[in-house]
Amino acid sequence: MYTGKQNTYLVAVKLLWLTIILGNVFSLHAQQIKVGVFNADVTPPVGSPVAYAVTRSVMDPLSARGVVILLSNEKPVVLCAVDWIGIANEGLEIWQKELAAAAHTTTDRVSVHALHQHDGVHCDFTMAGIMSKYGIVNAPFDTAFQLSAIQRVAGAVGMAVRAAQPVTHIGFGEAKVEKVASNRRILGDDGKVKMIRWSKTTDPAAIAAPEGLIDPWLKCVSFWNNEKPVAVMTYYATHPQSYYGKGDVTCEFVGIARNDRESKTGMPHIHFNGAGGDITAGKYNDGSEAMRPVLASRMEQAMAEAWQQTQKILLVEKDISWKNVEVRLPLGKNIIEQQLRDTLASKTASRSDLLAASEKLAWYQRSVAGQKVNISSLRLGKVWLLNLPGELFVDYQLAAQKMRKKDHVCTAAYEEYGPGYIGTKASYSQGGYETSGIVSGVDPGVEKVIKRAMRKVLK
Repeated sequence: MYTGKQNTYLVAVKLLWLTIILGNVFSLHAQQIKVGVFNADVTPPVGSPVAYAVTRSVMDPLSARGVVILLSNEKPVVLCAVDWIGIANEGLEIWQKELAAAAHTTTDRVSVHALHQHDGVHCDFTMAGIMSKYGIVNAPFDTAFQLSAIQRVAGAVGMAVRAAQPVTHIGFGEAKVEKVASNRRILGDDGKVKMIRWSKTTDPAAIAAPEGLIDPWLKCVSFWNNEKPVAVMTYYATHPQSYYGKGDVTCEFVGIARNDRESKTGMPHIHFNGAGGDITAGKYNDGSEAMRPVLASRMEQAMAEAWQQTQKILLVEKDISWKNVEVRLPLGKNIIEQQLRDTLASKTASRSDLLAASEKLAWYQRSVAGQKVNISSLRLGKVWLLNLPGELFVDYQLAAQKMRKKDHVCTAAYEEYGPGYIGTKASYSQGGYETSGIVSGVDPGVEKVIKRAMRKVLK
């Protein structure tokens, strides 16, 4: 028989253990990782301008979709992919500001990428202001629509935060994409560009040329709540054009493949475009309407295979880290303010020249004002999600993988669209469209700057 004193002692011990157990439960709950998924419509209305025309029809709706990753000890991280051709300068700033407010985080932890569909929207409020100032009519911007679209996405982000689900595991798989990507810069024996393989190619010599330097692997990252998939993200590097330019809005073959996978699996699917500045489907695409579903089918097949190859590992908060650095990209020496302004003031300049001059004047003004570009990575165990600016050459994506040889690096480019094409140091002496004239807004020193930043955020 226990004495009263012994009973008191036992009660105290039980209470202590209960306190420890409950404390551990609350601690585990406090450290729980959650992921919210969002998807908002960002389709322009008929009559609204897109990159190369005015919207005359909508073949496929456009979306902005992504995830909000909620951590107990740090502010949330937002990753967003948008079915637009590009988001630049003050356009990107407003996207980041509104999504950060909705997720209760800071703008440096918000990464917004375009998928670069050429029948998509170009968002650059700096460029739009310049064209307005110079009285250029029919500018390719619908500011009211773009601002309303951003607000819709911000609303979806807010809902995603409130509906976030616990995540216990991270999944990774990859598969080769067959007969989609090819390098657009075909070099001659002298090391110079002798031929450009555009998104649409009918030249037999360009079709017969080798694929060239590409990254053929589609990477698949998934979030899991035990046995339940919460969201899947895929990464692949290529210009996503089959045919374009008449105002028939589409999310193109990459978006069609993504949408089909989402429909078949019932899982939210987000797709990011990798460093595909010098990559197109040109070797395998003649620009006919029949090729779009063929390319989409090849993409979807790789997405399905990568999903089948997925392996899950336990994910705890100590395995997650966000790193970012802000860098100034060296302004291209061909970006000369007075020349750009002379073009904009000219009564005889072509529309394409006016667009190019206003685009690069926007980048010039931001650069000389000291504007920096954010380069970031999210580590999820052995999976790294790398976020990079502009129309980067695929060399950067392949270099990132070499920096973490034992891990899986998934690259999303097309974040800050302001500089346009970003080539390697060697490419600026090779000729070719991407590094000619004012097409690229940076100089050859950009490779050193970006790769140094990549090493920092992948460390």
